[in-house]
Amino acid sequence: MCLGVPGQIVELKSSTDAVVDFWGRRKCISIAQLPASPAVGDYVIEHAGAAVRVIPPQDVADTLGLYEVLLCEAGEDPIATDAGCELATELEAPAYT
Repeated sequence: MCLGVPGQIVELKSSTDAVVDFWGRRKCISIAQLPASPAVGDYVIEHAGAAVRVIPPQDVADTLGLYEVLLCEAGEDPIATDAGCELATELEAPAYT
């Protein structure tokens, strides 16, 4: 099963690309599929290199907490899991630094 990953937009590169922070790791992703233009500070769900939705501000804390609970209940450390996934995907597309 694949899950999208929540992250915070820290920079808008263009109308179609943004730099997003995922627990301290920054990556440039596509925002072209979003129905409305996001802003710096917005949280998005990213899957396969693209933002698939903006997380409503009132749902950010609950969403981040849910991801942490899901990973912890699966017996995995959320930060270590995220880092491992990022390292694996670097072979496909280098992260923005």
